[in-house]
Amino acid sequence: MNAISRAPVPPPTRPARLDPFLSQKLRFWSLVAMVLLVYVHGYNLHSRYLQPWTPVDEALSPGTFVQYFLANGLLRFRIPILFAISGYLFAHHDASAPHGVRVKRRLRTLLLPYLLWSAIGLGFTWALEQYPPTRQLVVEAALSIFGPQNPLVSGYSPGELLLRWLLLPVPFQLWFLRSLLVYNLAYPWIRKAVERGPWVYFSIAGLLWFTEFGIPPLFEGTGLVFFALGVWLRNTEFNVLTPPRWFRLGVFAAVWVLLLAVKTWLAFYFEHPPFLLMLFLHKTAEALGVLVMWFGADGLVRAAMRRSWFGWLTGFSFMIYVLHVPLVNYATEAALRAWPGQNLLVFLLLPLAIVALAVLLGALLRRVVPGVYGLLTGGRGL
Repeated sequence: MNAISRAPVPPPTRPARLDPFLSQKLRFWSLVAMVLLVYVHGYNLHSRYLQPWTPVDEALSPGTFVQYFLANGLLRFRIPILFAISGYLFAHHDASAPHGVRVKRRLRTLLLPYLLWSAIGLGFTWALEQYPPTRQLVVEAALSIFGPQNPLVSGYSPGELLLRWLLLPVPFQLWFLRSLLVYNLAYPWIRKAVERGPWVYFSIAGLLWFTEFGIPPLFEGTGLVFFALGVWLRNTEFNVLTPPRWFRLGVFAAVWVLLLAVKTWLAFYFEHPPFLLMLFLHKTAEALGVLVMWFGADGLVRAAMRRSWFGWLTGFSFMIYVLHVPLVNYATEAALRAWPGQNLLVFLLLPLAIVALAVLLGALLRRVVPGVYGLLTGGRGL
């Protein structure tokens, strides 16, 4: 008995290699989801804060319809698919090291970039506030969580600055990193829950996702179901490259687009669109979008990943993610000031410029100061 208890613990085994096409597919969607995220945050109609039930103040036109249809409809599958990819990869590397060691790594790859880019967002906003023309851009972007009575970073108290740095960043997209860190910390319990009671777990997590339940900044329930879905898919060795028998791409895609068209029309027709109906349409379309895009775009994935330049671009997915807010918000206000009435054109072109800037800056930092680039990205893309 003593001999057994004193036997050395075998080292963690290396995870099996991912299927080559699956690896390409994960890289493809990690990049594409980040680009689409810039478009969602580049939405420039009112109100700017998009929720499933958000109405539109502007009149219905082809341009306003397209913008709402994309930003608050067709492109909203991106966060669920990113959470599912994150859960799948975290479970895939489950055997690579003890959970405590992996969590320490995540502090470097998630928490450190979160704190650095939150500070950069504060500093960038403060710098813009020092000059009247750019200060007005900050006011018009209305990113302050303290309302119009306290719109400027330069007017924050020390406590408000600390709150914005640690919990409610000016680059508000960083909530994903914070949530992902929480899910990674809770991974042993999530894995056990989906192994022992998947129906119970997914019923509860699905309800949290559907109802948009959360206690920000401490807990967001919207990603639990998809992160755990990725864990379950990996641990059950589910074939994620072959569509299920019941999946019919044409039917699912048609229903997806139809639901989003109805939702978009309701947002223009009603001053206060029906809350439950909008929520139902939004969440149903979100789930359909994940299925349609994951199983229906393989030809696009193969074509893109055969291009060396596209493979190179996938190394800068994280830079696109962390850099685009608040830059896209302030740039949108400047663009609409320069070209009033060109909302659709600004929506279509400005995000591409932001993506290009993020890639160029990332490439420059990686080449000139790779150590700084590694800190800012958590080691990604090196």
